[in-house]
Order: sequence, then structure tokens, then C-alpha cells
Amino acid sequence: MPFDALILSLPSRHATLRMRVWRALKDGGWGVLRDGLYVLPAGQAQHATVAKLEQAIRAVGGKAMSATLAFAGEEAAHGLFDRSSDYGALAQKIEATTDGLPRLGARKGLTAVSRLQRALDRLAAIDFFPGPAKEQATRAMAELKARYEAAYASGEPRASRRRVKQLPAARYRRRIWATRQRPWVDRLASAWLIKRFIDREAKFLWLESPRAKPRQAIGFDFDGADFTHARGLVTFEVVAETFGLAREPAIRRIGAAVHFLDDGGIPVAEAKGVEMMLKGAREKAKDDDALLAEALRIFDLLYSGYSPATASRN
Repeated sequence: MPFDALILSLPSRHATLRMRVWRALKDGGWGVLRDGLYVLPAGQAQHATVAKLEQAIRAVGGKAMSATLAFAGEEAAHGLFDRSSDYGALAQKIEATTDGLPRLGARKGLTAVSRLQRALDRLAAIDFFPGPAKEQATRAMAELKARYEAAYASGEPRASRRRVKQLPAARYRRRIWATRQRPWVDRLASAWLIKRFIDREAKFLWLESPRAKPRQAIGFDFDGADFTHARGLVTFEVVAETFGLAREPAIRRIGAAVHFLDDGGIPVAEAKGVEMMLKGAREKAKDDDALLAEALRIFDLLYSGYSPATASRN
């Protein structure tokens, strides 16, 4: 197997450039054959990055050239790209995060899982001769994801493919609305939308399991519910579309914040503030009914702030 080689010589006084070159080569997965001589399996180099490094080195009076090498003993060359210790260090972080999930909570836990997955992906991208170490780290990552799903994502609805149909609000008044217990952003916002704009006398039932929903109750935000995620929309947006509320700018803006907090996507400036207030409400509330009462006030204020009439007075 041929290898691409970089032969570099930098003036000692350019410490910043030296560090920049070292980081670029490390991120690219280059093996160090000796000081100033770096190799990579042929075809793996990012040529634009290499060209920029060479240009920057020559600009300060250094030397840089590319070459192609062939090793008589290829197995020895493989050792230059052994990622076992990197996988080991990453696996330790994954396992520590797995053990610490209960302390992290849902939001921080998801951030940690995403960060570790990106780190694993970056390492795998420069693992040109993968072996058991990669398999072990991948298994540890799968275990972390499974633990997170079991702890925080159980019962989260999957997006339906069904179309959102317009329905008359009169058909949905004085009803019992049921969703999963321990409600969070999407369910709380949806309950606010229902209570304020669809069914002012709505009563809410918090289910330990969606299977416990009474037949006469209207379900929302779980698989098989009357109203749940569909075609890229979170439940709040589905309810707003269904009852013709999405035309109102304030409702659309709240929907954008709820979507970002519940499903990611385009950031919304106010979203983090809303999330923090809801966290405070959750700490204060003794049960789900009390949490909803606090959330109703929070979303009332957000709606007032978003409303055109309020904006025109500012």
C-alpha cells in the first residue's frame, strides 16, 4: 500500500504556526515517522488543507514538500496509526457519562451523548486500520444511548407521516385531554394552547403509560395519540395547524421556540430563557397539575410579549 508523505521544516521562532500545523496533522490522522516526516495512507489526505499548510510554511521561510512512500513491511506502518489508546480514553469518558446520567438529567445528558458521538465519529474517520478497540468503544456508545433512551426518552413520540387536517374547535370542548406524566416543553406548551384557545374548560390527565388513556379522553404527544408529532412538526405545531391557530404570528413564534427545545433545529433566541423558567417551575411544583399552572403563566407572558399589540407599544 502506498502512503502519502509530508516532509516539513519550520523555523523555530514560529511557535504559533508550529502548533497550527501540529493540530491540523493530528486532526487529519497523520502518523509521525520521525520529526518533520508525516505519513498517511494514500488517498486519505485533505489536499486543500495540505496545500494551505505548505503555503503557510513556505511563507515564513520553512520547507514543505509532498512525496509518496512504500514500506517494505506494511504491518510496521500500520502501527503508526494505532488508535487503541485514543479509543480507550474515549471509552472511559463514555462509561463515566453512562454512570452519571441520573445526575446529568435529560437536557445535559443529551448534550453529553451528542458530544461523545461526535468524538467517536471523528476518531473513526482517522482510524484507517480499525480493530477491536473501535468495536469496544462503539459498544460502549451504544450502551450509553440505550441507557439514555431508557432513562429519558421512553415514550417520546415518533413523527407520524399522516397529514395535518383542519378540525373545528367546537368538537373538542369540555373534554379530558391525556398525555404522559412529568410533562415537559412540548406537552406543557400544547396544554397551554389547548386551554387558552381550544377548550377553556379542558381537564388534563397525566398518564403513567399511554395504554392507560381512557377511551373518551383525547390523547396528545405520544405514539398513536390524536395529536402528536407529524411531518417534521412537534405536537404544539400540529395542534396549532389543526385548529387554524398557526396563522397568528405569536403562536408561530412560540411554536418555533418549542420546536427548537423539543426537537432541535433552528435556534430561537428566547428558547433558553423559556426553558430556564420552566425548569424553575418544575422545581417549585409539587405535581404535574401545579407544574401546568405555572407553565400557563409562563406561556401567557411569552404570548403577550410576542403579540403585535404588545410590540407596537414598545
